[in-house]
Amino acid sequence: QVQLAESGGGLVQAGGSLRLSCAASGRTLSMYAMGWLRQAPGKERELVAAINRSGGSTYYADSVKERFTISRDNAKNTVYLQMNSLKPEDTAVYYCAARLTYSGGYYTTAGGYNYWGQGTQVTVNS
Repeated sequence: QVQLAESGGGLVQAGGSLRLSCAASGRTLSMYAMGWLRQAPGKERELVAAINRSGGSTYYADSVKERFTISRDNAKNTVYLQMNSLKPEDTAVYYCAARLTYSGGYYTTAGGYNYWGQGTQVTVNS
């Protein structure tokens, strides 16, 4: 099974940028559809962005469109989330998630994923 480890979180001022990384080990990442999800205090976990196995198809929540970009480098077994124009409402724990699949699609709900990282905190100050 695959193990996932996020990095790159931190504290940033509103309008700033962060780049999250998710390094996979144990299995080749190219067999997995991937997603970034986040959970703010008192709120449900929500999908931020998703990407299919090849990286050719992506999905974004409306709240992050035009600001966040998901990408992957299967040769490096790593998935990225570039976050620009950050807002205080982006403050949350961000999780990387994976779903073993033989399809070319992605998954847009938390329930679609069965492997999770430990999460990385992102805090955006106003």
